[in-house]
Amino acid sequence: MDISVVIPAKDEEESIPELSNWISRVMQTHGFSYEVIFIDDGSTDGTWEEIKKISKANPSFKGIQFNRNFGKSAALHTAFKAAKGEVVITMDADLQDSPDEIPELYTLIKEQKFHLVSGWKKKRHDPISKTLPSKFFNYVTRKISGIRLHDFNCGLKAYHHSVIKNITVYGEMHRYIPVLAKWAGFTKITEKVVEHRERKYGVSKFGWERFVRGFLDLLTITFVGRFAKRPMHFFGAWGIVSFLVGFGFTVKIFWDKLDSLFISKIPLKRDVVDQPIFYLALVALVIGVQLFLTGFLAELLARQSVSKADYLVIASIGIDSAQ
Repeated sequence: MDISVVIPAKDEEESIPELSNWISRVMQTHGFSYEVIFIDDGSTDGTWEEIKKISKANPSFKGIQFNRNFGKSAALHTAFKAAKGEVVITMDADLQDSPDEIPELYTLIKEQKFHLVSGWKKKRHDPISKTLPSKFFNYVTRKISGIRLHDFNCGLKAYHHSVIKNITVYGEMHRYIPVLAKWAGFTKITEKVVEHRERKYGVSKFGWERFVRGFLDLLTITFVGRFAKRPMHFFGAWGIVSFLVGFGFTVKIFWDKLDSLFISKIPLKRDVVDQPIFYLALVALVIGVQLFLTGFLAELLARQSVSKADYLVIASIGIDSAQ
C-alpha cells in the first residue's frame, strides 16, 4: 500500500464528509493505493456516525473510536500501530490542511528519501493569540532540539513507515514528533510550505493550557532523549559540581578556623555554625551526594532495561532474526 492517511477528529461531523471526498479525488487522480484512518477522539456529536457511513461506502476509509477524549497524541499513536502504508501522512480533520499536498509529500518521502517532512504554514489564518505563542515555542524548540523547522506543531506531516513504527507518542508529544524521530536516529528531516485554510466548520479544540503542557513535554523529551541511556552523565556531573562547591566552602571554613587559632590568632567574629557559609557548604555537600547516588541508581535501572528492542536495526545480512 502506498499511503496511509491518519486523521484525528474531535467533534468534526460537518467537515469529515467533505474532507473524505477531497482525499478520494486526490488519491484516484494520482493512482495511489491508500487507506484513511479516522480516530474519533471522544466526540460528542455525530462524528463516529459519519465515519461509519463513509467506511461503508468506501472500504479504504477506516475508523477507530475512543470511549473518551484521550488527546491527539493518543490518537496518533493508536493509528500509527494500525497503519500499513509505506508513507504515512497525518492531517487535521477541520479542513485547514489541504489534501492536495499529499502527492508532493509522498514524493519527498518515497523518491527523495526523507524520513520525515513537516508542513510549514507560512501564511496562517489564525488569531494573534495563537500565532505569537506558536512562534515563541517553535523558536525554543529549534534551539533546544537543533532541528531547523519553522512549524513543529503543523498537523500536516509525512513519514516513512519505519519512523512511525519505532517511536512512541504520548502526553502532548505529537507536536514534537520530529524531535522523537531525531533521537531515534531518523535525521533526514525537512519541511515543506503548505496551504493553511481558514476553518470552515466548528471551533478550535485547543486552549492556552496546551502551551504550558507542550513546554513541559519539550523539557521531558529533551532530557529523556539525551540521558535515558546514560543518566549518570547528567546527575553525576551536577552532583560532582555541587559536591566540589560544598567542599570548597568547607575548606574555607577550616582555614578560617585554623587561621584564628594558630596563625593570626584573631578570634572569629562568629562561631562556625553561626556563619551562612557553613549551611551553604552543608547543603551543597548533601545535594552533591544525593545527585550522585540518584545517577548511580538510575544507571543501574537503565542497564537492566537495555534489550535488543532498544536499538533500531533497519537491515541485516546473514543474521538469523530468531537468534
